[in-house]
Amino acid sequence: MENPYRCGHRGGRPPRFDHSLYRRRNVVERCFNRLKQFRGSATRCDKTATSYASVVTIACLMLWL
Repeated sequence: MENPYRCGHRGGRPPRFDHSLYRRRNVVERCFNRLKQFRGSATRCDKTATSYASVVTIACLMLWL
């Protein structure tokens, strides 16, 4: 009898799928995708780290508001 957790090339969910953890991960990934819509933060046009951090902060505030 074959082990159901060893899917191999057939794929499938991992044996320890945590639905709440996956939901939180999805929220974070969607947030990054929305932040990439701001061209300055996606291409990192700023030269210094402080100005880049301020652009990302402003983008986050605009999404939050």
